[in-house]
Amino acid sequence: MSRPGTKLSALDATLLVSGSMIGSGIFIVSADMSRTLGSAGWLMLAWAVAGLFTLCGALTYGELAAMMPTAGGQYRYIQRAFGKLTAFTYGWTVFTVIQTGVIAAVAMAFARYLGVFIPSLGESYAGKAVAVSLVVFLTWMNSRGVQEGKWIQRIFTSAKLIALFGLIAFGLYYATQFQFLAENWKNAWQASTWLSGTEGSGIGHWQPIGGWGIATAMGVAMVGSLFSSDAWNNVTFIAGEIDNPRKNIPRSLVAGTLTVTVIYLLANVAYLSLLPLRGALLPSIEQQGISHALNNRVGAAAASVIMGNKGQLLMAGLIMISTFGCINGIVLAGARFYKAMADDGLFFNRAASLNKHQVPGYALWIQCAWACLLCLSGSYEQLLDYCIFVALIFYVITALGLFRLRKTEPDTERPYKVWGYPVIPAIFMGIALFVAADLLVFKTMTALIGLGIVACGIPVYYLITRPTKA
Repeated sequence: MSRPGTKLSALDATLLVSGSMIGSGIFIVSADMSRTLGSAGWLMLAWAVAGLFTLCGALTYGELAAMMPTAGGQYRYIQRAFGKLTAFTYGWTVFTVIQTGVIAAVAMAFARYLGVFIPSLGESYAGKAVAVSLVVFLTWMNSRGVQEGKWIQRIFTSAKLIALFGLIAFGLYYATQFQFLAENWKNAWQASTWLSGTEGSGIGHWQPIGGWGIATAMGVAMVGSLFSSDAWNNVTFIAGEIDNPRKNIPRSLVAGTLTVTVIYLLANVAYLSLLPLRGALLPSIEQQGISHALNNRVGAAAASVIMGNKGQLLMAGLIMISTFGCINGIVLAGARFYKAMADDGLFFNRAASLNKHQVPGYALWIQCAWACLLCLSGSYEQLLDYCIFVALIFYVITALGLFRLRKTEPDTERPYKVWGYPVIPAIFMGIALFVAADLLVFKTMTALIGLGIVACGIPVYYLITRPTKA
C-alpha cells in the first residue's frame, strides 16, 4: 500500500510524458534536418509526420496501458503478446541503447549548451565529464524517493515549457521585422541536400533532390524529429506509481504527445521567422542560418537574433534547464523498468529491491553507470542514431502485440480501446518501418550495429535462464 501523497497524479503523468519528450532535440536537430532537406516545407512536414507518429503511438499504447496498468510498461506488453524471450530482448536493448543512450545523448546536449558560457566544453573530455556528473547527480536525487523526482519534474518541465513558449512568442512577434519567413516559404518544396567539401574547410554546396531522393532524405532527417519526440512511452514504465493508471496513463499519453507536437511545430515556425533556412559556415548568425547554426545550436541562434549575445546566453540557460528536466524524467522511469525485469528473474537480482526511500535504488545506479559509459563513448549525433533505430524496431513489435492480443484475448477487459483501430496502429507501424528501412539503407553501419545489439540479447537470455545444477 502506498503512503498518501506518494502516487503521481494525472498532471504528474502528463508532465512526465511532455518533460521526457522535450529535452535537447528541438533546440538542436533542426540544423541537421535542414542540411538534409534544404526547404521549409519539407522540414515542417518531417516534424509533422513525427508528431503524427507519436500521437498514433500514444493512442496505441493507451489501450495496452489500460489493459496492463503495471510497472514495466512496454516490456509487459511485449511479454504478454510474444513471451519472455522477445520481452527480454527488448529490455536488454532498453538497457544497452534506448534508455541509457537517450540519457547520455541529452546529457551531452546539456554540456553542448553549457559551452555557450564555457567555450572549452561542448563535446570535449571536459564536456563529457560534465555530462557524466549531471547523470550521477540526477540519479542520486531520484534515489531519495519519488517525491523528489516528481517535484524536479514539475519545476523543470514548467520551466522548459515557458522557455519554448517565450521563444515561439518572440519569434512570431519579431517575424514582422524580418523577411526570412516569406523568403523561406518562396521555394518551400524545392528540396536540397548540403554536400560538404573537404572536411573542416567549411566549403560545400546545395544539391537539389527530387522524387525518391526526397523520400529517402525525409527518412534520414526524421531521425532528429523522432528523437526529439522519443521517450513519450516512459510513463508506462512507472504505472504502479500513478494514481488510477487505467485512466490516467492513456490520458497523459495523448495529452502530453499532442501538446509537445504543437509546441515543436510552432518552435520551427519561430526558427523560420528569425533565420534563413539555408546558410553556410560564415561569420554572422544570419549567414549561418538554421542549417549551419554554430554547433547546431539553433535555439541559441534564434534567441541571439532577438536579443543579441544576452539572448543567446538566456536561451542557452533555459535549454540547460530543459535538458536537466528531460534527463530527470527518463532516469525516474527507467529504473522502474529494470525492476520489472528483475522481478521476473531477467535482470540483476538486486535491481528488484527497494531502498529505504521505497525506490529501486540499485536499478537506478546500474542505469547510471552504463549511461555514463555511453557519455564517454560517443557524440550526440552518434548516440541519437543508435537510439532511434532500435527503438523503431520495438515500436513495431509492440504495435503487432496489440493486434495479437486483440485476437488471442478478445474477452480481456479493455477500459480504453484505441480510436481508429486498426488504422491508427497501422500508421504508427508504417512510419516506423519506413524510417527504419531508410536508415538500414543510408546509415547501414549504424543500423547493423543496432541490430547486432538486439541480437546479442538472445544468447544472454538463454544464459540467464539456463537451468542450474542442483
